[in-house]
Amino acid sequence: MELAYYSDYAVRLVNSEEPARNKDTLTSVEAVRSLFGGNASAARRATDADVTRFRSVRGRLRAIFEAADGGDETLAVDLLNSLLMEFPVSPQISGHETRKEDGRPDWHMHLADHPSNATAGYAAIASMGLAFHLTEHGADRLGLCQAPPCRNAYLDTSTNRSRRYCSDRCATRANVAAYRARKRLETDRSANTGRTADSSQESTTTADR
Repeated sequence: MELAYYSDYAVRLVNSEEPARNKDTLTSVEAVRSLFGGNASAARRATDADVTRFRSVRGRLRAIFEAADGGDETLAVDLLNSLLMEFPVSPQISGHETRKEDGRPDWHMHLADHPSNATAGYAAIASMGLAFHLTEHGADRLGLCQAPPCRNAYLDTSTNRSRRYCSDRCATRANVAAYRARKRLETDRSANTGRTADSSQESTTTADR
């Protein structure tokens, strides 16, 4: 498993809230556990107290995406380094899966956390994954959706650094909105042109009299 995979932990947590829509799905211990995905053993450590702690980490992770999206790479790195120091991990070689061709262990790097609670474990993995993504691809690959009112976080993995939306749904919605705006502008221009032509014709008629 590539270590950058863990950056998805950060995206999932940040996107559990949509401030512009006044939506927050992180309201119970069950919601906290769902963020761990297939990591059932880590999810079982979550308690009601982790709801508040997760929200705190979520705000700090969103601040990193906001700084990166705003072009302030230094601030994004400083904020991320603060999380890395507070929630450390230990990289380990893991071989819990086997290769089909020969049955030998499928060795890969794994982030082993040593948390005092579920939040510490999640924050450690999310921060380290985000750090690998940032150093590998650049801070400008951390973005916030440009389709108002959505401001969900995303990781740009496009070849030309062109991603602007968190999902195909938001991209379609933004394209439709832009198309309608262009049509309205064209209609307004056509109406103004018509009024100008009518005004010119009236002036000519008046002059002939």
